[in-house]
Amino acid sequence: VQLQASGGGLVQAGGSLRLSCAASGRTFSRYFMGWFRQFPGKEREFVAGVSWTGDRENYADSVKGRFTISRENAKSTMFLQMNSLIPDDTAVYYCAAGFGVGVPLGQSGYDYWGQGTKVTVSS
Repeated sequence: VQLQASGGGLVQAGGSLRLSCAASGRTFSRYFMGWFRQFPGKEREFVAGVSWTGDRENYADSVKGRFTISRENAKSTMFLQMNSLIPDDTAVYYCAAGFGVGVPLGQSGYDYWGQGTKVTVSS
């Protein structure tokens, strides 16, 4: 699976961004998907994930109620709608995929990674 993340940019605090992750190469619909982010000098951390069926979602506590993950299997695309952005959301965001059931919270559960897309939230 090849993953291509896009949609990052500069936004003011309180604003919104929608990240996209386009997949190609294998049957997208059979993969669980996730978003991670990385702050400078820190490890990647889990942000949100969705099962391959789309009926199960997990979110980091820091983004619950503000971010929404979704997927369109017919278009092999996953999204992360980010609302009420705060400066602490500034990071490089990565999309990831893995084969199996559930929605892993750790990096090791994911086999495929896209390049990052940078999100900057100004105060």
